[in-house]
Amino acid sequence: MKKVITYGTYDLLHQGHINLLRRAKELGDYLIVGVTTDKYDYERGKLNVHNSVIERIKAIEETGLADQIIIEEYVGQKIDDIQKYDVDIFAIGSDWEGEFDYLREYCDVVYIPRTEGVSSTQLREEIMPNIKLGIIGTGSIAKRMAEEAKYVSGVEICAVYNPDINEASLFSQLYNVPNIYDNIEDFAKNINAAYIASPHLTHYGYAKYLLQQGIHVLNELPFTLKESEARELFDIATSNKLVLMDAIKTAYCPAFKHMVSLIKTGLIGEVVDVEAAQSTLEQTPRKIDVNQAGGGMSEDASFSLLPIMMLLGDKYSDIRFVSKMKNGVDIYTYATLVYPKATASFKIGLGIKTEGDLVISGTKGYLYVPAPWWKPSYFEARFEDMSQNKKFFYSYEGEGLRYELQEFVSNIFYNRTHNAQLPHSITIAMARVQEFYRNGNNKVIIG
Repeated sequence: MKKVITYGTYDLLHQGHINLLRRAKELGDYLIVGVTTDKYDYERGKLNVHNSVIERIKAIEETGLADQIIIEEYVGQKIDDIQKYDVDIFAIGSDWEGEFDYLREYCDVVYIPRTEGVSSTQLREEIMPNIKLGIIGTGSIAKRMAEEAKYVSGVEICAVYNPDINEASLFSQLYNVPNIYDNIEDFAKNINAAYIASPHLTHYGYAKYLLQQGIHVLNELPFTLKESEARELFDIATSNKLVLMDAIKTAYCPAFKHMVSLIKTGLIGEVVDVEAAQSTLEQTPRKIDVNQAGGGMSEDASFSLLPIMMLLGDKYSDIRFVSKMKNGVDIYTYATLVYPKATASFKIGLGIKTEGDLVISGTKGYLYVPAPWWKPSYFEARFEDMSQNKKFFYSYEGEGLRYELQEFVSNIFYNRTHNAQLPHSITIAMARVQEFYRNGNNKVIIG
């Protein structure tokens, strides 16, 4: 019996896919179809997959062409599968011509002509929402978003707003943005989604106004610095069936999402402690300006609180801070949180450097994410028996902003006003912690 194997994502299964599978089937007696997992697609930078792996497998089954369906989960699996299933022919679309010649050492390789005029990319472009994205702010993070947006389908940056029209004009020239505004009302009339990357204290006002105009909002850190403001914004968004997201890029990247899932399934047992640290020596004038809500807690507390609250929740019983201050803002803060069955701590440095790792302790083992853990591409699960240790590797593409933007677009497409990757309750709790700190509660100042 001659066995044939082929692989693909098979997103939005179309006639081109079916034609390719049929031709692959004709090459032998038994067809094995490998379907890529969601995780593997993310790792390869395929951010715009529409159907889940379960939906894609079901679609392949319904064609009746596959004798066997397997899951492709990692780089190098093709060689393993060819040997495992005693494959005679590897078949793939002709747009991969030459890419898999290395497999000829193991079996025959056939490149099948693709069906012209149809592709998953074209179908996605047809069904994806037309996101006319406006950017508020023209600083460094806004510039990085303009670069990252190129990798997310369905998004057109069509407007930029800055009260300083000259800054908006310069941004427009750099990133080919067609419309510039220094008037928020005019800006809002020409977009249906917005990314807010303006100074900290303006986030709440801009987000509220845009939501009231029926515009979806991706709000940069800090989301707000008051719990009541965060609650109000989510209430407005939910009541108007709009997507409002907290732009913590770490929450949406493949490694962090998988890490949280593994821990919640009991990989290291019950979590009893979370330690997070983040620091930078950079002290720009804005970051240490008390009038612009500068300081480590305003800048970076959301990152450090993310793993703590995603794993332990927002129902802590006590929280305390120790800070070193400069010009009225904290340049170093050490914080501890107490939960009914666990503890947590974090360190933030702004002009003070510390090891930026993440350690999650459990009753069976612990999980270690090296610096910079907030841009994760690798983590380890470590156990008493070192032979049980496991290492996990992931891609972290670009600046990571493409992951949050893709989640934003996906939520708009599916009308998901509640964000599963970062629940509203967690964002609200983060704002509560920052407000509590800024009000001087449970805070010790050191020289």
